[in-house]
Amino acid sequence: MAEHYQMKATLKEKNEVDSKAKELFERSEIELKMIPNPYKAMANAPEILMAYIEGDKNFRENSGFTASEQEVILLTLSNENGCEYCMAAHSTMADFYSNVPPEVTNAIREDKPIEDNKLNALAVMTREMLLSRGRPKPSVVEDFLNAGYSETNLLDIILPISVKTLSNYTNHLFNTPVDKAFKAREFKVVQFAARVLKHFRK
Repeated sequence: MAEHYQMKATLKEKNEVDSKAKELFERSEIELKMIPNPYKAMANAPEILMAYIEGDKNFRENSGFTASEQEVILLTLSNENGCEYCMAAHSTMADFYSNVPPEVTNAIREDKPIEDNKLNALAVMTREMLLSRGRPKPSVVEDFLNAGYSETNLLDIILPISVKTLSNYTNHLFNTPVDKAFKAREFKVVQFAARVLKHFRK
């Protein structure tokens, strides 16, 4: 892929951030038992960190999707945006916390259809919403609704698109190192580049 700008700013540690970011770091240590590297990157602009954490919390607690469906959405978005860190993190979350079958996670990572028809419709709809900038084709929406989802669910997809824009773009700018906790599911950018090349060769 073409070379892009890399931030000169560094990942911030707890003793380097303002009081608002420090409070979020401490909350993360309690809830996640760690301060993920993207949080340290976003702490350079604390309003991004605050928006990300609250947006993610609202999506997970208030959307009409199950935990498995949430990870399918987040993983699909991270895959489309080519975010190495989030691909590893959400693959791990899917494997160990959200009860997503490995074949579903691997299908998303490998750009293959998901065998579960409902989850496949969700992944396709998520991708369509992202790539169409919120102007999905009626046929894709029809398949989504026929799979058992609602128009409210269609709106629900907008929040994770916003949340993943915050984290994916921050990770691109910082080339955020994948935390050890997620290393086993690391996704190399070369895989994303190969997928993009394949797309343009069609």
